[in-house]
Amino acid sequence: MEVIEIIGAPQSVYVRTTRMAFEEKGVAYSLTAAGPNSARVNALHPFGKIPVMRHGNFTLFESKAIATYIDRTFEGPALIPQEARSAAIVEQWISAVNTSIFPTAVIYMQANAFPKGPNGQRDEAIVAETIPKLSHYMEVLNNAVGATGYFAGNAFSLADMYLMPLLGYLRIFPESRELFERAEFLLRYFENHSSRESFVKTTPPPLNELRQQPV
Repeated sequence: MEVIEIIGAPQSVYVRTTRMAFEEKGVAYSLTAAGPNSARVNALHPFGKIPVMRHGNFTLFESKAIATYIDRTFEGPALIPQEARSAAIVEQWISAVNTSIFPTAVIYMQANAFPKGPNGQRDEAIVAETIPKLSHYMEVLNNAVGATGYFAGNAFSLADMYLMPLLGYLRIFPESRELFERAEFLLRYFENHSSRESFVKTTPPPLNELRQQPV
């Protein structure tokens, strides 16, 4: 069977999520480094976002669609539980990350990693605007992982694969790191799962090696 090609920047949160899903599932893949809106990506994604996937003559975009495809196509540990309510909880938290937490977090992270303020400094107004929201999200996440040590249910799932790469960046920057360190359960959660093979093997290179902003 042809090896699946993932196309996208390894620094991208969503590319890492997708790679973690492949690693957890035990599915072989190759990674072709390409930034958002590059010619290679635009050929497969109408909005130029990453990751995109090529499996023989079958192409797919959006991380959730790619992860669902490999979960249903290949044998191995389930990324999303079969039981309806457990699956719904996983889907619920994936959606919450994608629609609420990530949009705010990425604005804050880009303000730090790709500063566009005066004299190349970060825009402090953006930081001031995003931190209260991030504080609330951190509190919600702290409570969510506190019950079982997993993001959704009693086992490592695709929901965790969406959360862990995002936390990996939030723990770098000053204000979010401080929030992180005050979130007892979330900090323990990250420490417990950061040694997981799928997380270690997908460790990205530094953000400053990426010419375009990760998405």
